[in-house]
Amino acid sequence: MTDRILGVLGGMGPLASAEFMRALTLETPAERDQDHVPTVLWSDPRVPDRTLARNHGGEDPLPWLLRGLRGLEAAGCGAVAIPCNTAHGWYDAMRAACPLPILHIVDAAAEDLRAQGVAGGRIGLMGTAATLAMRLYEERLTGYDVITPDAEEMRGLVSPAIAEVKANRVAEAYAPLAEMARRLRARGAEAVVLGCTEIPLGVAAGPPLPFPVVDTVAALARTAIRWARG
Repeated sequence: MTDRILGVLGGMGPLASAEFMRALTLETPAERDQDHVPTVLWSDPRVPDRTLARNHGGEDPLPWLLRGLRGLEAAGCGAVAIPCNTAHGWYDAMRAACPLPILHIVDAAAEDLRAQGVAGGRIGLMGTAATLAMRLYEERLTGYDVITPDAEEMRGLVSPAIAEVKANRVAEAYAPLAEMARRLRARGAEAVVLGCTEIPLGVAAGPPLPFPVVDTVAALARTAIRWARG
């Protein structure tokens, strides 16, 4: 049991936030309700699209993110997890404006890679176009050669699959995501990071991939559990 209250800044998208809560529950060693992590979920799907903001001059999501952080702070949370990779492009601005520690999803992915025995070398990364443009993983991971889909593969495979999940057509996302993961593997990736929290949902809709993958939703949940347990 823990007295630490976890805040979850979610809604980006809603299904990914729900999957994070599911992972947080299933990953927690528990025998009864009281063994689980006290959590406040702030799920606001009105947060402006992060990829549109970063790549196409869309509305800035930062004011909405800060509003959620203030709500979680007021609710008594001691740390925040954000189950959206692209939102971490505003991580520094959020940290500057919020006194609560924010658990970084790339750090969680790095821990999962090490746990799977991938401590360096080449890894593949799938994510939103904004996550790739901001180089969130390349700039925070050390010791890894990160390879990503090319522009045509983003347009034809990854971005449409993410859109399918956001539209609740999860099963339709599996084939393009599995194909992209296989391509990254063929290019020498020892593991593939599912660096958008919609992507693990699509990948889970079909047969397991026969090589290491990092589910960033589950990885962040495990990081949150470690925080909660001190």
